[in-house]
Amino acid sequence: MTTISTYHDPKPVLTEAELAHLGEGTVAYLRKIDSDELKGKFPSLSEIASGMEIWALFAANGQPILLSDARDTALAGALENHLTPVAIH
Repeated sequence: MTTISTYHDPKPVLTEAELAHLGEGTVAYLRKIDSDELKGKFPSLSEIASGMEIWALFAANGQPILLSDARDTALAGALENHLTPVAIH
């Protein structure tokens, strides 16, 4: 017979500061994003045509690293910078 424990430790495993830096310098998030959504999230980016689908590579902290119209280029950017790419669905 298998016993399942229901104990829950209320202490977090990571502090907020540790969580904020999790994956920093090692992980990059690859995501297809609409140019209008991208401009809304990052208004300081250079002018991008409206209605474009862009492949974006984001650092673990959410900052954009690379923007491309080709997934392969964005993926190569992660690998060139020794980052492990993960996809966001």
